[in-house]
Amino acid sequence: MLENLVLGDQGLSLTINGGGTAQFDYFWLRDNARDPQSYDARSCQRELFTAAVDPSIRPRSARLNDAADALVLNWPDLDIEAEYQASFLADFASATDPMILPAPAPWNAASLDPEAVRMPFSDLVGDVGVTPLLQRLLAHGFAVLTDTPRTLDSVQTVADSIGYVRQTIFGGLFEFEANENMADSAYTPKELRPHTDGTYSHDAPGVQLLLCISYDAEGGESIMVDGTRIAADLKTQQPQIYADLTRIGVTGLYKGDGVELRARRPILRLDQDGDLAQVSFNNYDRDTVRLKDEDMRALYAGIRSFDGMANDPAYQWRYTLKPGDMLVFDNWRVLHGRGAFRGKRKMAGAYVNREDFESRVRSVGLT
Repeated sequence: MLENLVLGDQGLSLTINGGGTAQFDYFWLRDNARDPQSYDARSCQRELFTAAVDPSIRPRSARLNDAADALVLNWPDLDIEAEYQASFLADFASATDPMILPAPAPWNAASLDPEAVRMPFSDLVGDVGVTPLLQRLLAHGFAVLTDTPRTLDSVQTVADSIGYVRQTIFGGLFEFEANENMADSAYTPKELRPHTDGTYSHDAPGVQLLLCISYDAEGGESIMVDGTRIAADLKTQQPQIYADLTRIGVTGLYKGDGVELRARRPILRLDQDGDLAQVSFNNYDRDTVRLKDEDMRALYAGIRSFDGMANDPAYQWRYTLKPGDMLVFDNWRVLHGRGAFRGKRKMAGAYVNREDFESRVRSVGLT
């Protein structure tokens, strides 16, 4: 329900559903008109040539429709009236950012409930669907799917429930065991300290899937670390270190198998509002670079603090994956690692793009 429409010099005001007064700028209203000449409702694309609109435009007339559930504006450059539904105006009554996802629940070893991250694979493919998996990824940054069929088809199924399998230098769907012929530390039985993947990619994978196909070994615990918890603790306990890690770009490098990839971003990348957008750290793949001496010293101090915390058991969730366990985790938030092992351990996996993960979160109504 709309009421109390008042026209001003640069915009109009009204109340929506009996709430407070909402203000709307005239140019914003013209730019976001939903009439067929200005907007293609099928594709959700703007047809208006915004640059050609008079910056001082204002409607010739304004009124509420008979049901008082829409604002009707008569613009000087349109030959039809433009209607703005009350629901549309309510959605934008205040500044909104559609990029914001639900806030994470940062955790450490003491605060994480191991059962909170577990979910049967059968729920995902049954009536329950993908929503509980996405809820776990949003809250905790990772989930463990249990009793998963030990095939690449299962990896494909989980990836498809979120988005689609991303093609990388490792292919799409992949299987791996210890293999000294591969130019990557992940293919050795040595300990893998916590890290994120794709620091050498301008667009690092958003979600990673790792399925344990077989395990006849000793050791090899999976390690998860919440990067948002480390960032929050650094911000309060070591603010200068935090500031330096948000400022200094770190170059990731993949060089081998005929490929040479490089990308650069801070370990703690912030968005335009100064909020943490991405954790990106892989000491194995950190390139050799020279920075200004003061920046180099600051970066090394930051690495000592950040990586020291990531390798502190107080920040780690540790679990030995059983055959049929699949780790699904947010590679922009959670660092993953693995203890050294002896024996045979076969894994399968895939990556999903960050944008597809975010799209799925929106499509199931979690934003």
